[in-house]
Amino acid sequence: MSGKAIVRVTHRFDASAERVYDAWLHPEKIRLWMKAALMEMGLSGELGRVEVEPRVGGRFFFSDMREAGEAKHWGTYLQLDRPHRISFTWIVDVSQEEDPSVVTITIKPDGKGCVATLVHEMPSQWASFAERVEGGWSRMLRGIHHVA
Repeated sequence: MSGKAIVRVTHRFDASAERVYDAWLHPEKIRLWMKAALMEMGLSGELGRVEVEPRVGGRFFFSDMREAGEAKHWGTYLQLDRPHRISFTWIVDVSQEEDPSVVTITIKPDGKGCVATLVHEMPSQWASFAERVEGGWSRMLRGIHHVA
């Protein structure tokens, strides 16, 4: 895709595709895996709002408390195909509303578990953040591993 920087992360889960898919859409589970990911980053893991409207066109909003204040993450669900695929916009600043990143998670059964591949397509001006983005999503997938 022209003008985009691509980050790809894959993780194998011992849980079913359905359980991994559901962990992305249930506020209680989101709180658990986000806290784990944030704590792995050395942050407090203190979450603020976790709001999810799990339907195509529905919005989500997550926030966590950091030293500099509240970090906000929001977007709109573009595709929800349980248990195979979730796609959504990913925005962390109002300036990104016009040209948001798009995150697509593909989940495939694999033996008694599944494999999730997350692809984050971001505007090319954010390419220098690709390594940090990859690390963040890797931590989130590891967090999901413990709640799915």
